[in-house]
Amino acid sequence: MIVPPSKVESLYVHVPFCAQKCSYCAFYSEASSGELMSRYVGALVREMEIVAGDLKPKTIFFGGGTPSILNLRQWETILRAMEKFGLLGAEEFTIECNPATVSLDKAQLFRAFGVNRVSMGVQSLDENLLERLGRVHSREQVFKSFDILRRAGFQNLNIDLMFAIPGQTMEVWRDTLREAIALQSEHLSTYEVIYEDDTPLFHQLQAGEFSIDEDLACEMYNEIVALSALAGFQQYEIANFGQHMGDTGKVIPQFACRHNVNYWRGGSFYGLGPAATGFVRGVRAKNWANTQLYCEQLEQGRRAIELLEELTPLKRAGETAAFGLRMNAGWPFEDFKRATSFDLRNEWNSEMNELVQRRWGARDENRFQLTPQGLRFADAAAELFLR
Repeated sequence: MIVPPSKVESLYVHVPFCAQKCSYCAFYSEASSGELMSRYVGALVREMEIVAGDLKPKTIFFGGGTPSILNLRQWETILRAMEKFGLLGAEEFTIECNPATVSLDKAQLFRAFGVNRVSMGVQSLDENLLERLGRVHSREQVFKSFDILRRAGFQNLNIDLMFAIPGQTMEVWRDTLREAIALQSEHLSTYEVIYEDDTPLFHQLQAGEFSIDEDLACEMYNEIVALSALAGFQQYEIANFGQHMGDTGKVIPQFACRHNVNYWRGGSFYGLGPAATGFVRGVRAKNWANTQLYCEQLEQGRRAIELLEELTPLKRAGETAAFGLRMNAGWPFEDFKRATSFDLRNEWNSEMNELVQRRWGARDENRFQLTPQGLRFADAAAELFLR
């Protein structure tokens, strides 16, 4: 008897439009244009139709860019198409929002179609730093938008924050953390500023307009770990903190982002939209990072895939090991074996021992995980596992 392959349970959709490009951003995004946005919506619906037969999403994540910049009519077109293709009903359905583009009408539309989680890109609650980052929202809009989302019925909200921003002092960071925690969101994500090539912040750094203070960045990271724990959050990944709400003995808190956990645990997912990457049955697919070309390809009836890469089982297992170590729980050996058919203790024994010697890793008979110090250097640790 032939067993049909199970359907993919995770869907990422990239919305590439923003009101303006932030000074730190290296993601594929562009300033919004009414005509191209409408064309993008039509192309996205076509791409959804192509893959819908292989999808039964448990998690959906619309990221960007700024997904909430799409207008009410455009969102209704996307959500009705998802309804038609049988893509609604996910256990977790997240949309990223900029506080400047949240309205009650839009929030109510999202709720009506089963969106149950919003991730709000706050970054800072200091007006000077918001301006430095090139953000289009004010601190006042953060509080207003949070209130709108609560009134619309959202009971799972994430707040994104950034630290080690040029000009950000520890005092300002503490104030932002306290105010953000006081909002009582269910989830916090905090990211250290990364200086990517070809971003305004990178060029300012190169020009000597400011310098990087690694010690201060470490102190700021330690501060979010400490303050979030006092407020009832559980850190479950380097940058992510979820509320417990019940059983505090669980490795992954109730309000963890399940979509991201699927990435870190090596799960399959479809990626739709310009520049989106997906991984399905051992094959990685990457769409063209060009919205015009993306639309043209789909208007001609084919997916806009730039690159297809079939990963060897060992290479995929190495990536899965690396991503999974971002989580505080690390990798239970049996879980890793089930996910990849490889044993960490065979293929990566020397790498684990090296990290233990550096005090970046901890190992017992059941699992390997990074120490708090190791989590600060997770990218360097992860490189050891890639094959």
